[in-house]
Parts: sequence; C-alpha cells; structure tokens
Amino acid sequence: MQSPEAKSSTRGGPGAGSGGRGRVLHRSFYGRSPLLVAPDLLGKVLCRVRRGVVTSGRIVEVEAYLGADDPASHAYRGMTPRNMAMFGPPGHAYVYFTYGNHFCMNVVTGEEGAASAVLIRALEPIDGIAAMKRRRGRAGVSELTSGPGKLCEALGIDRALYGHDLSVRPLWIYDDDSTPPRQVQTPRIGISTAVDRPYRYVVPESAFVSRTRRS
Repeated sequence: MQSPEAKSSTRGGPGAGSGGRGRVLHRSFYGRSPLLVAPDLLGKVLCRVRRGVVTSGRIVEVEAYLGADDPASHAYRGMTPRNMAMFGPPGHAYVYFTYGNHFCMNVVTGEEGAASAVLIRALEPIDGIAAMKRRRGRAGVSELTSGPGKLCEALGIDRALYGHDLSVRPLWIYDDDSTPPRQVQTPRIGISTAVDRPYRYVVPESAFVSRTRRS
C-alpha cells in the first residue's frame, strides 16, 4: 500500500478507459451477500471521471449493511424514495446525503429486492491527487479519502450518480490483479444501532483507514 505522501499512480481504470488498465467487476460479483462482497472489495479500485478528470483510489475500508434484518440499514423499515436504489439490481450505486453536509456511496449487493449494500468508507488515492486536493481544500494526502464523505467529495461523487451502473463510466470499480491485502474484521463505526455487528472490513496497514467514530 502507498504511504500518505505517495505520488499519483498510472493505474486507474479499465483497459478502455483513460485511467489505466484493469478488469471491471461483473454484475455477478455484487450479486452475493454483502458479507461476502465487502471483504472482496478490499484492494479493488474505485474510479471516477468528471469533466475529463480521472480520479481513483484503492478500497481499504468498507462496511456491510443487510436489509430488513439489520436495524442499522437504511432499508430496515422498507422502501422509501431515498433508499429505492438499494432494492434494485446489484452492482449499482446507492448515494445518499447525510449529516447535512456530505454524500456517501454504497454498492448495492445481493439479489434484487434484498436491499443490501456495502458502504465504501475509505480509499488509498491513486489517480488525480491534485484534483482531489482542490475539491477537498486540503494539502495533505492523508486527509483526502480517509472517510466516506471525504472520498465522495474528493472523487466528485454526488446524487447525480444515484442508481448508476458501476460497470460503466463515469464511475466504476475494477480489479487490477494486485495482491489481495491483509484484512481485519471489526464492528461498524459511526452508527448508533446494531453497533456490535462485525460488518466492517479494513486493511489495517493502510494510512487511509478512517480513524474516528464519525468521518
């Protein structure tokens, strides 16, 4: 994994894209339990193209959220206009606005209608670090993507990408065949319900894993 002061890499997207080379994750990857998808997402690369600028980062922290049997899930009480994407097909983005000041991005998982998802909590920056700094108003690399709201601001992920198919531009996730990282499993953070469930997966060596209870 790169250090916080790492420079921008040339890796960053699928072969046909402008960010580098990699295999875009197929719908079947997401069509499983979020408890299987979440750890498998660690080490994969999230890539975004906005106004011709490529930004990307390696996923180093995620949290799984189930549907009707998970009190911490947005889908716990059923479908609403806000969470409708969670009930749709797997492999699509569920983006929501929270705390009145930032967006968070989830990957829809499981069977259509199951309403399960994986929250992308932290990335290790690869491409477009200069653009991330401008968007975040931060000079230090370690502050760019070390939390779900931070990474969405850094990559320019907002409500316009709600329900987006994550196998195509301008937002996709790919596998660059890098060595799978070591990972640990912990309780979820930043929530007040079902806090004891060990549905958070992190790459412990990464300097970009979120450090606080609320990011």
